[in-house]
Amino acid sequence: MNTIRIITKNIIPLLLLICISFAFKKKDPTVLVFSKTSGFRHGSIETGIKAIKQLGLDNHFIVDATEDSLAFTTENLAKYKTVIFLCTTGNVLGEEQQKALENYIQKGGGFVGVHAATDCEYDWAWYVKMVGASFLSHPSQQMAKLMVVDKNFIATKHLPDVWERKDEWYNFKNMNPDVHVLIKIDETSYQGGKNGDNHPMAWYHSYDGGRAFYTELGHTVETYSEPAFLQHLLGGIQYALKK
Repeated sequence: MNTIRIITKNIIPLLLLICISFAFKKKDPTVLVFSKTSGFRHGSIETGIKAIKQLGLDNHFIVDATEDSLAFTTENLAKYKTVIFLCTTGNVLGEEQQKALENYIQKGGGFVGVHAATDCEYDWAWYVKMVGASFLSHPSQQMAKLMVVDKNFIATKHLPDVWERKDEWYNFKNMNPDVHVLIKIDETSYQGGKNGDNHPMAWYHSYDGGRAFYTELGHTVETYSEPAFLQHLLGGIQYALKK
């Protein structure tokens, strides 16, 4: 009988400790991938969504995906730590949805733009400043040299100083001078560049209460199986998540 009492006495505190630890276990953050297009639609979108979902599984964040602009309400966005615009094109949000996204960022939300996230909402000045630029044009897909100008950042610390790869290289207009540039492209290494020596390809900044990261990379399907790019994208997501 005494043995049973001793065992019970020891087990109850242990069970309480286990219950408390489960109760206080930090919930994995959730991100929203938005890939609506009202202009050109990239064939890599579905592959990109799958890749981001796998990044979430491997790195402890949950991924929801939608192309429904009506998901952009103050109440619904409050569920998410970061919103990812994956190859969005054209006008993808109405006025009320735009206000909801602005409110979300102002309350400390995170934003990640991938590739054609600069090819949408040209007339929404707040968005253009957040994403960091607007698409101007692009030449044909080709190899080029990317110059990693800041390797002290989570999205670029794994990259070589010169990163050679093939993609679709955007020229930009309306570039926000306040962003912190991570990667530039060497226009002498390919044909069709129009931004000269200052031709950024990836950047981040604090913006209107929140955090924003953009990478121009991500046009091709093959990009989303490229380890160096996936680590680059993951770093941008983690920055936006404040992880």
